[in-house]
Formats: sequence, C-alpha cells, structure tokens
Amino acid sequence: MSLSYYVYYRVPPDNAARARAAVGALQRELSATTGIDGRLLRRRDDETTWMEIYESVPDGATFEAKLAELAERHGIAALLAHGSSRKQEVFRSF
Repeated sequence: MSLSYYVYYRVPPDNAARARAAVGALQRELSATTGIDGRLLRRRDDETTWMEIYESVPDGATFEAKLAELAERHGIAALLAHGSSRKQEVFRSF
C-alpha cells in the first residue's frame, strides 16, 4: 500500500523567504534520508496557504517520524502565521 501526504499551513508574507528556504532544506534532507521527494505549492487565490506533497510513501510510520523531526530541526513552526499549525492529511491508494 502506498501513502500520499498533504501537509498544509499558512505563512505570513514577511516570513515567506525564510519559510521557503527552511522547507526546501527540510525536503532535500527528507529526500536524502527516505528517498521521498516532496513538492511545495501555494494556493492560487491565497499565497499565504502552502502545501507540501509527498507521494508513494511505503512506510508511513518511519516517514512521519522523520518529517516531524526535520520540521522541528528546521524551525518550521516558528515561521507560520500566528495561530496556524501544520495540518497533515494522509491518503492511500486503492
């Protein structure tokens, strides 16, 4: 069974450059350690809403632990909009 992760959150404009660099570093390190490449998108009608997408994840528990560790290490939470948090949705293939 393959899993797909969708992680979304809000980033204020004044933190956008730092957040983009932090998420980029997170995704590079995640790819190097898990082999899972991520994508970073933002909403078309609200550029403060961002989404990370990770697809074809074979081991959810290991991936989730590494993703949480890297988000903490790269200080992602401190760059989010006040009152915002990283929300994670997980989908599985049929």
